[in-house]
Amino acid sequence: MTDGRNITRRLAAVAFADVAGFSRLMELDDTQTILKWKALRENLLEPKIAEHGGHLLQVMGDGLFIEFESVVAAVRWAHDVQRAIAQSLDEPDGNSLLMRIGINVEDVIVDGDKLHGDGVNIAARIQQLAGPGEVVMTAAVRDYVWNKLGVELTDLGERELKNISRPVRIYRLEHESGTGVPRRIVQPHLTWNNRPSIAVMPFKNLGGDPKEEYFGEGITEDIIGALAHNRSLLVIARHSTLPYRDRHADVRQIASELRVRYVLDGSVRRQVEKLRISVDLIDAGHNSTIWADKFDGTVAELFEFQDRIAASVVATIEPRVYEVEAERVRTKPTDSLDAYDCVLRAFPLLYTSDEREFMAAGAFLDRAIALDPAYAQAWAHKAWWYILLLGEWRSKATERDLTMALVTAQKALQLDSTDAFALAVAAHAESFLGNRPESATEMFERSLQLNKNSAFAWAISAITCCYLGRPEEALDRLRNAWRLSPFDPLRFFFWGVAGFAEFIAGRYDEALAWLLKARRDNPGHLAVHRNLAACFAQLGRMEEAKAAAADLLAREPSFRISVFESKYPLRRPGDRERLISGLRAAGLPA
Repeated sequence: MTDGRNITRRLAAVAFADVAGFSRLMELDDTQTILKWKALRENLLEPKIAEHGGHLLQVMGDGLFIEFESVVAAVRWAHDVQRAIAQSLDEPDGNSLLMRIGINVEDVIVDGDKLHGDGVNIAARIQQLAGPGEVVMTAAVRDYVWNKLGVELTDLGERELKNISRPVRIYRLEHESGTGVPRRIVQPHLTWNNRPSIAVMPFKNLGGDPKEEYFGEGITEDIIGALAHNRSLLVIARHSTLPYRDRHADVRQIASELRVRYVLDGSVRRQVEKLRISVDLIDAGHNSTIWADKFDGTVAELFEFQDRIAASVVATIEPRVYEVEAERVRTKPTDSLDAYDCVLRAFPLLYTSDEREFMAAGAFLDRAIALDPAYAQAWAHKAWWYILLLGEWRSKATERDLTMALVTAQKALQLDSTDAFALAVAAHAESFLGNRPESATEMFERSLQLNKNSAFAWAISAITCCYLGRPEEALDRLRNAWRLSPFDPLRFFFWGVAGFAEFIAGRYDEALAWLLKARRDNPGHLAVHRNLAACFAQLGRMEEAKAAAADLLAREPSFRISVFESKYPLRRPGDRERLISGLRAAGLPA
């Protein structure tokens, strides 16, 4: 057994880099992809490594592991590489090679020409959080370079990394608008003043045994960590709420001291092998509880129970907070709305059958973007508005609006590639409007890695599964959405997707039940009437099929099967044939 005294250590700046979407590119054209990757390494990546005093430790397929002599050199290398790649792409397309880079600095163990340790693992983990063309780094790297390079860094918050016991704060390196001009570090707190803010209080142990406090602490940490993935909320860090564990303070006092609008309070009670968790979400401004619930489980299922509670609480908080926020905004004069307020005003108008209200939603989102051009979620919601405009056949200029949908979705990602909602919207735009469901799957998975509690991402990724002929996977994803948000405002949309999945699976009776449920909840949703017409026809219920077709045409007189078929991204020929034959049998115009 070694005592560790013969182990060699040194401080090292390490970087991991790989090609974004490499597997997809290999599937499309493996020969060209390998040739492009070889040329990129030999002509750019490796010469730049040498130029900045780096040492290429390992090539792993499409990935590189590199050590640099200094932290500044590592960041300069990453910056130069990404800038050179971006400048070489006059018209980036889906086959371009874009790099993802992660950088860390930490004490490492040296084993010949190999490096080991947490610092290496962290660099590898954060690299996976980078988007195509992005560089991310730990707070330790940021502390070395913030005043030494003319770059802009965006704080992405603390992240839980696989097999790393502590949360790690990461930053994204932003592209500069010009050359040689120092850039300031982004100060996200300047844009947080009007976002809903929440403090999660340490859960109280009502059992009396100090040894059992660990469970309440675990629940608190899980909820804070999960809430932090929501880019619309400002979540107070746990170390700021810990002092209140042993203090008796009024909710309004806590909210005032922490400068938050909402406080989540909870308690844990154990009786022998049974556990009860109680949770209250409090609107501190009105000193009123806006949501409360209890969760019962057993000590034997402790960790599964803990995950279930955290997921349920997080999924419930978002819509409840939005309800209260929307009511607050409705009382404000229109001319005093800021960008976040405009998004809130737009949201309930997106799913109306009233043409004027829907167009008003688009105008509110335009105003949000004008007020805050760097507000990623405003751009993402505008992209979603365009998707609904096209999907519900409301567009008067289809090609223009299709282009705008894709452009605004990409703009949201450029502003914040770690926003799960923006990623999910961009993925659906790629799948539905871009007719590329295969390439959308990776974006959906990244969205769900960033926020596994996003009912929205689970549900709309199910549509892409339907396009690809995977109805069982689609239904599994919808079950996740329902578990997370059983009373979601978009439940009609989720039910409609379930009906479509059952149709794709050839189970028309089950499809009909879901589609009728969706129609009852939102009679104005066009896709439901279309799928109902096809479903009734496949069941041989022709009078009802023709009635559903008439409902569709009453809402959209310009509907034509040929136009729909030319754009709809169903991949399995059998699925397409059954849908189109059903629409024809229902009497819809060719």
